Amino acid sequence: MGKLIIFSAPSGSGKTTVVKHLLSVMPDKMAFSVSATTRKPRPGEENGREYHFLEFDDFEKRIENNEFLEHEEVYAGVLYGTLWSEVHKIWDSGKAVVFDVDVQGGLNLKRRFKQDALAIFLRPPSVEVLMERLRKRSTEVEHHLQERIAKANHELSFENQYDVVVVNDVLEDTLKTCEKLVTDFLNKP
Repeated sequence: MGKLIIFSAPSGSGKTTVVKHLLSVMPDKMAFSVSATTRKPRPGEENGREYHFLEFDDFEKRIENNEFLEHEEVYAGVLYGTLWSEVHKIWDSGKAVVFDVDVQGGLNLKRRFKQDALAIFLRPPSVEVLMERLRKRSTEVEHHLQERIAKANHELSFENQYDVVVVNDVLEDTLKTCEKLVTDFLNKP
């Protein structure tokens, strides 16, 4: 078994930006675990790159076949999960697995892998800043935006269960902090 680096955050907190940065500066040390989901692709997203986009029935069949390390219904009727095949592929290449997962998935991974996992909770400076970021994305209709904000408030209540909380206020500072946290973790025997 190898190491895992878990990033969780409310939607719009910047975790994808942070993960992409870390992968670009440490490509020989880690690789991204592409999650599976039943949601439809957003414009520009590609199957197998951002997510493995699965039909609901296929996802449920894979659950029955124990193909998932973890899975959750993140939004009503929308499933997300981590395929074992993704994790083993990365470990077999000698790299740590990087996860960009929801709060419940992140906590499940941390409980399962304990000291072999570094769980980082990335939080926005405030809920107001988060709302502004989500509105700028323009990928959400207003009622979905309100659903995401309600979910973000719920997710923020779990931050103290993570190994470390990083406030993403100034992106450059956030990137440096996360680089140091991950480097220190990967260098630990």
